[in-house]
Amino acid sequence: MIYSITLNPSLDRTLWIKKIEYDDTNRIEREKRYAGGKGIDVSRVLTIFGVKNTALGFIGGFTGEELEGRLLNYGIQYNFVRISGETRTNIIINDIGTKSQTVFSARGPEVKPYELMQMIHKVEELEGPEIVIVSGSLPIGVHPEIYRKVIEIVKKKGAKVVLDTDGDALKVGIKGCPDVIKPNVHELSRLKGMMLEDVDDIMKAAQGICKQGVETVLVSMGAKGMLMVTEREICLASPPKVLVKNTIGAGDSAVAGFVYGLTLGKKNALAYAVAAGTATTLRPGTALCRKDDFLELIQKIMMKKF
Repeated sequence: MIYSITLNPSLDRTLWIKKIEYDDTNRIEREKRYAGGKGIDVSRVLTIFGVKNTALGFIGGFTGEELEGRLLNYGIQYNFVRISGETRTNIIINDIGTKSQTVFSARGPEVKPYELMQMIHKVEELEGPEIVIVSGSLPIGVHPEIYRKVIEIVKKKGAKVVLDTDGDALKVGIKGCPDVIKPNVHELSRLKGMMLEDVDDIMKAAQGICKQGVETVLVSMGAKGMLMVTEREICLASPPKVLVKNTIGAGDSAVAGFVYGLTLGKKNALAYAVAAGTATTLRPGTALCRKDDFLELIQKIMMKKF
């Protein structure tokens, strides 16, 4: 079984406005709501690809109820810990006139220590985990140590672990030796404490992380593609040029594409990651990767070994 763990899920409220006028009333042209959060996004895309998985995380309040209902309508299995706080709502504003996108990301509810331990017990009780995706920000009241703890638990159960987070959560999570991490260039720069722009510098930084016990480092570089670094090989997968309509959830879709490739036993899981991430940029909304777009793009991914 594949599991995604999202400790700070969200309801993404996406608004389209003809043209933002400051200090004036702005009329909303249309609105959509999506179940969000990095692990939730991964579960959504895996489900689109026909890969059975279960989403875990914290939810609370009426917003949490709506998130659960949306997951039901997506056909996604879930097993959440219900908390006393209210699940956060993120606001994504699309300015139609300027074709720009602005994201207001909420901090999320506070998680009490006893609620945190309920999650630990739930992870300890997972049956037959094969791949576990641990991703996203941490809610208030949760120390980054939770990521190392969760990774160590599921690895003892024989699962492969994919970690996708940032900042202190990434620094501490790496100590649990996840099999795969997927930072973007900015996240990798923060992790290493230096600005990384040159591809050679990015490769060296990723190789250094591999020496810390991480088997594979996937570095997303936007339109330039994704770099995969292991102790044995370095490979770059580049997408074709596309008309980008949205970037929300593209990195999460890439993680789902990589996991999808692993489930199929594909050696080119990196190409699957780039195709899935690129497919998401073609559609407005959160992590809306369509399989027909993915199948078309997978044929156009350029691979380069170093």
